[in-house]
Amino acid sequence: MTAATRQTDGPSPWIERFGQLVPKGGAVLDVAAGAGRHARWFLHRGHPVTAVDCDTAALTTLSGAAGLRIVTADLEAGEPWPFAPGSFAAVVVVNYLHRPLLPDLVAAIADSGVLLYDTFAVGNEAFGRPTNPDFLLRPGELLQAVEGVLQVVAYEHGIVPGAAPRVRQRICARRAEEAAAIG
Repeated sequence: MTAATRQTDGPSPWIERFGQLVPKGGAVLDVAAGAGRHARWFLHRGHPVTAVDCDTAALTTLSGAAGLRIVTADLEAGEPWPFAPGSFAAVVVVNYLHRPLLPDLVAAIADSGVLLYDTFAVGNEAFGRPTNPDFLLRPGELLQAVEGVLQVVAYEHGIVPGAAPRVRQRICARRAEEAAAIG
């Protein structure tokens, strides 16, 4: 499998690495789910998954999968956040950034749940798209988003080498009372 295939078909390496921390059988929210590569990965591991996106047409290949709920919501157009606080054992976000959602994403994580976030960061403009600062995390931005609410298990910000290098920011964070046990 090539790096390009892995990036579009398989899960993000960050999600593979830290997905094991999602409590067994816990509900997963896949934000900006796209074609559902992360939804598919978590479903395969026995998690019920809610996949949310503004355009869910690409998720049709997964429709009817046991444990999958598809929600069509344009979260950038001012539609209200459709999920209650503490609803998910994991919130997964890859290759997506809409800063006003950060507090809702963190709030959606249940006790012992995790936030798994992996997207582009400032500096990526030197390597290609995205180049718009609205879609690039600033240094430490994910750390600030979870500060005082979740405990950081792992965090990275830097160049991810490869055939198409990118600058990415990634975080895995848990509810503080559970994170201490991982330490």
